[in-house]
Amino acid sequence: MARWTGEWLPGAGDGPATTDQQAPRWRGERLGLPESGVGSAAGGGSRLLALIVDLVLAALVTAIFVRYDLQDAAAMQTFNLWAGVVWAAISTVSAAFFGFTPAMGLFGIRVARLDGASMVGPWRAAVRMVLTVVLIPAAVRNIDGRSWLDRLTGTVVVRMR
Repeated sequence: MARWTGEWLPGAGDGPATTDQQAPRWRGERLGLPESGVGSAAGGGSRLLALIVDLVLAALVTAIFVRYDLQDAAAMQTFNLWAGVVWAAISTVSAAFFGFTPAMGLFGIRVARLDGASMVGPWRAAVRMVLTVVLIPAAVRNIDGRSWLDRLTGTVVVRMR
């Protein structure tokens, strides 16, 4: 169990070997990211705000095409379904080809691949979107500020400015 939690829980890990290793001084140091400024690991607050703004944007776009009525449960269920589809499309397509969603661009953060490739790509963006829906993989982060979905897709969320 310690091996599984070793990177996620401070003090747990491979036993005595972890005491010999110096803890990173900032998020992303082990990945070669700068301490601050462009290219540094983005904080959780900006990531959460970007998700909320993207969800609101998807609801606004959906409201143009789908009727919503707060008093009608069936209409709201249809509206929410379509809003989720719109959010998934916005998130996947924009992250795959541009590296950021509209709200991520607004907050100055983007998704970058650790192997240095310029595009995140469709499969990585789709996996990130699906795991964001599950919430837990997106919320649990390691010492570098990378969530489970970042680790699975070989990406990191960095600052653009």
